[in-house]
Amino acid sequence: MTVLRIVANIAAEAPSEVQTFYTDLFGLECLMDLGWIITLGSEKRATAQVSLMSDGGSGTPVPDLSIEVDDVDTVYDRATAMGCEITYTMTDEPWGVRRFFVADPTGKVLNVLSHKR
Repeated sequence: MTVLRIVANIAAEAPSEVQTFYTDLFGLECLMDLGWIITLGSEKRATAQVSLMSDGGSGTPVPDLSIEVDDVDTVYDRATAMGCEITYTMTDEPWGVRRFFVADPTGKVLNVLSHKR
């Protein structure tokens, strides 16, 4: 048995309004839109992972989602320009990632990160 995909499901009263946040901030594309469900994605293939956490690291709460990007500073600048709620400012963590937390329109906390090279 092989896991082919893991999909995060976010409850939203108006999926199309939340879609704008994810497409504008992360550049995700609409892969499917049935009105009641909108699936966003990227053509890039990623490893399926699930993290089990008792803490978010550095004393932060456990985030709802972690999104790894190739340039976290660009996404941080975009999030602040969009007026997004930053719940944990940009930080270089001792375990080798640069990250920040941002709340999406539904209140989900996203851990946005890049691995330091």
